[in-house]
Amino acid sequence: MNGYVVTLLTLGPALLAEGLLARYEVLAYGAGWRAPVTALPHAVPYARGAAADAPPGAYLVYLDGIGKRRARDSRDGGELVKKLLCGAPELRVLGQVQPYSPLATPLVERPVWARLRRHAGLLLFLHNVMQIFVAADHRYRPLYNQAVGSQIAAQLQLAGYEPGSGVPVVLLSYSGGAQVATGAVGPLRTLLGTSPLLIMLGGFHNGANDLTHAAHLHRLTSASDRVERVGSWIFPQRRRLWWTGGWNKAVRAGKITVHALDPATHVGPRSYISPTALLPDGTSHLDRTAALVIALVRQHCRATARHGAPATNV
Repeated sequence: MNGYVVTLLTLGPALLAEGLLARYEVLAYGAGWRAPVTALPHAVPYARGAAADAPPGAYLVYLDGIGKRRARDSRDGGELVKKLLCGAPELRVLGQVQPYSPLATPLVERPVWARLRRHAGLLLFLHNVMQIFVAADHRYRPLYNQAVGSQIAAQLQLAGYEPGSGVPVVLLSYSGGAQVATGAVGPLRTLLGTSPLLIMLGGFHNGANDLTHAAHLHRLTSASDRVERVGSWIFPQRRRLWWTGGWNKAVRAGKITVHALDPATHVGPRSYISPTALLPDGTSHLDRTAALVIALVRQHCRATARHGAPATNV
């Protein structure tokens, strides 16, 4: 019992502080107290892959899970992005977007919190978890969607995207990044004139965001992914009975396609992006996931070209 008390006394103040900070960011954005950051750290490119001087096959924005804390990092050390670039050199890939910061400020670069967080890694996790729930909260969700959607639009333009060009935009999200990806659909439509393709890997989201202007949504999932199942259980709008929610409207409209990636788990040595977990045919989980993402992106690009968008090099 004493252990539980100590844990509560330790986590309680941390959760309160992180909850207040998460709300402060989105309110500071809405009030105009602070402008979102657009410049990237030294030597971090706005995009990798296809050259900016010719129309790429597509722009792909990778929105990582709750481990995201700086412009460079990702949960797997960037291996998924490397596989995508290697297998689809026609893509321009952006990985610097900060899905858990309406002000686009990398977590580890905040002076007030830097020292504390270096000695308490759990707070890094708690901060981004709290941001997901703020993004899902109906009181803050519209503002949060606008903030991060605008951040994505700005980074795409800095990477060479021309609004109204018809070049496809893909939002590839992992875990909690799905909450941000679904919320960015409306702002991207307004700011860039594009209907993004969503590819959701183990998506953790509340199902409330309007997906009317999404080109399509591919849900990559697994029966062994417990984290995604928790999300579909704790958020009522993910359930079929909530038929007016954005997710269920998209299901009825045929906008969601499910792809089973069993027996992958959400995280760990058997995750979707594990380079060591092998399928019966010897293919790694990472290779299978990357190949499917590339196939879905290329399929979307071909369909876009057929419907009169500018030709691409896919």
